[in-house]
Amino acid sequence: MIKFFIFFLILFTSSYLKGGEISGLPKIIDGDTIHINTYKIRLEGIDAPEIKQTCKKSFFKFSSIIGFTLQKDYSCGFDSKKELIKKINNSEVNCSYKSRDRYKRYLSTCFKDKINLNKWMVRNGYAVSYKKYSKKYLDDEKYAKKNKLGIWRGDFTRPEKWRKLN
Repeated sequence: MIKFFIFFLILFTSSYLKGGEISGLPKIIDGDTIHINTYKIRLEGIDAPEIKQTCKKSFFKFSSIIGFTLQKDYSCGFDSKKELIKKINNSEVNCSYKSRDRYKRYLSTCFKDKINLNKWMVRNGYAVSYKKYSKKYLDDEKYAKKNKLGIWRGDFTRPEKWRKLN
């Protein structure tokens, strides 16, 4: 009995530490969280605006000499979710994970075909690199910022800071 318990413990621990794969049709919760069947998955290394978060974008520039710009609020959290939904387009997603977070979500890199969805979200400005946990997508964030893509078209509060304030 003890040998069986030790064998089971070693088997469970080693498979948990190695990580694994989760595949299927996802339900998109927001720009960095999806569910596949009963698995709650957090796209690792990125941070998308929260569903209730708003950002500002320019809608009228008066003049480059005066430098006056009118901005309006928009639902950047909802836009982030909407863009992830459009990118996945009711297709199967494959996610690989190595660990879980404090909310028991699988911290994963997810792919639609060969497209890294984590990277795509940051590179297109629908999420930022989550620098606190990973530097993996910093170059993609710089690209989106330089090219004024997504949330970089205007002003926004980084999602981590927005959560603390709200």
